[in-house]
Amino acid sequence: MSIAEQPKLNPVIDRVTKRIAERSKTLRGDYLARLEQMRSRGPRRSNLSCANQAHAHAAAQPGAKIWLNEAKRPNIGIVTAYNDMLSAHQPYESYPEQIRQTAMRFGATAQVAGGVPAMCDGVTQGRPGMELSLFSRDVIAQATAVALSHDSFDAALCLGICDKIVPGLLIGALAFGHLPTIFIPAGPMGSGLSNKDKAAVRERYAQGKATKDELLAAENAAYHSAGTCTFYGTANSNQMLLEAMGLHLPGSAFVHPNDPLRSVLTDAAVERVLQLTEQGSNYTPIGYVVNEKAIVNAVIALLATGGSTNHTIHWISVARAAGILIDWQDFDELSSVIPLLTRVYPNGTADVNAFEDAGGPTFVIRELLSAGLMHADVKTVYGTEGLASHVSQPVLTDENKVKWQPLPDISTNREVVRNVSEPFAPTGGLRLLDGNIGRAIVKASAVPEDAWIIRAPAKVFDSQDALVGAYKAGQLNMDFVAVVIFQGPQANGMPELHHFTPVLGSLMSAGYKVALVTDGRMSGASGKVPAALHVSPEAAQGGHIAKVQDGDIVELNVHTGELRALVSEAEWDARPLRRVTEDSSHGYGRDLFVAQRRVVTTPEQGASTLFVN
Repeated sequence: MSIAEQPKLNPVIDRVTKRIAERSKTLRGDYLARLEQMRSRGPRRSNLSCANQAHAHAAAQPGAKIWLNEAKRPNIGIVTAYNDMLSAHQPYESYPEQIRQTAMRFGATAQVAGGVPAMCDGVTQGRPGMELSLFSRDVIAQATAVALSHDSFDAALCLGICDKIVPGLLIGALAFGHLPTIFIPAGPMGSGLSNKDKAAVRERYAQGKATKDELLAAENAAYHSAGTCTFYGTANSNQMLLEAMGLHLPGSAFVHPNDPLRSVLTDAAVERVLQLTEQGSNYTPIGYVVNEKAIVNAVIALLATGGSTNHTIHWISVARAAGILIDWQDFDELSSVIPLLTRVYPNGTADVNAFEDAGGPTFVIRELLSAGLMHADVKTVYGTEGLASHVSQPVLTDENKVKWQPLPDISTNREVVRNVSEPFAPTGGLRLLDGNIGRAIVKASAVPEDAWIIRAPAKVFDSQDALVGAYKAGQLNMDFVAVVIFQGPQANGMPELHHFTPVLGSLMSAGYKVALVTDGRMSGASGKVPAALHVSPEAAQGGHIAKVQDGDIVELNVHTGELRALVSEAEWDARPLRRVTEDSSHGYGRDLFVAQRRVVTTPEQGASTLFVN
């Protein structure tokens, strides 16, 4: 399907995109002007002094050093998030050598420009280290900028997958918007113990009905090999959004680490990024790929797949890095016209492997384009037909090459992925809530519609441990709304709050009506519990969530978009704010992030420590 054959764009998408462009006009113009100033009409290192070049090439192999010293051929900078503790990033260990060799075959060179940290929320869940997680995104962005600051590179390849790593790499790469950049994924692990069965064991353990050995066995059966976790959380949502923005080679997100196609796709990414350099045939800097339309496409992909709520924070910051301003209202308006096309855990029982088998990201993108629900006329890293070049799946040929072939017209598994003509729901996965408690995001797609309205007494907690303690003491066997405060960026770095999700899930399974309201995060792993997340302003900023008291009737209504305490206006205005009782600024490295907590912006502004004005 060519750009000319695309149906007319949905008017709501058109209106929201134009509003974003107008809002961003000055900032985006300044960004593009800086991009043009950073362009160079030859290999970047040709502008370096001899001493600069000698330092940059000193450790290169003899053959590569000759080419580097000639300064006539393109040089790729590799930014890697490799470590061998994270299953998603462990496969990257061998990628730099493969990329170097492939680049040489195509008459170019490649160097590891630098590494970035990559922490795992699954490891730090419920631990003090989780309070560094959100801030790690901006550290990764800065580390990416440090890596590319050597100005020796004509293109970049970013190796990263997980929660804060991809947004951080992308923010950092956009600071070098004149460089063509492709993201290379490594793929998910194979399916193990199902997410549903894993969650059931967690609930049984919370109830005291399963032993720790049983719980550990279940967790090991779920997380069992190299590759991303198989649920559709933030890491795999990252991959969907990159596909929708045209920053991957088409269909490369969910090819397994050990699939022979994975290695061939990596070679193809090297070849392609060289074609995108100023020395190549199709100069395509990342700063032009990531424009207002690409950002809107990313949001649409998130909504159509019921992706991670974290991206209502991260992609605001990504957009800002490209001089583009978006907010939660944009997400909400787009959600009103974007159908839900997938059911992948926690929005269903299938995992990302089943999603890929049923058509995966390319199927979703094709369906949205066919209905005028995505911008087709965008630059991407592949093809000449805009996003329409990204609706075919890669396959391995007999010659050990990759080719792209069309998808089936109809979904091969309607329980997992559907055509746009028969969606799971007529609207997208996320909704904006607003009221006297504050503004919040709810992942509607993960919650049964009969739980979209919750009206129950509040139980207020200052920490995750306090809620778990109340559960163990038998104090939560009732209908209630858990209000967990002082969990925002300024208070404690905004950790994810999955430590108590088995508790809430267990209470729901026992028949109680339960919901969560918090200024913290729960990300893409938020499941069946109705959850108003990222409440802004946060309690530490004087947000009115800090006015809620035990026993207040709190209403969370996804249908009407309301989040309020049913308290008279006079009483609400007169109430004092609850004050923080815990100091979580010391130990586990938290001391080093005190300054970030002081300046970090609100979640609706991207929870950024980089763009604070």
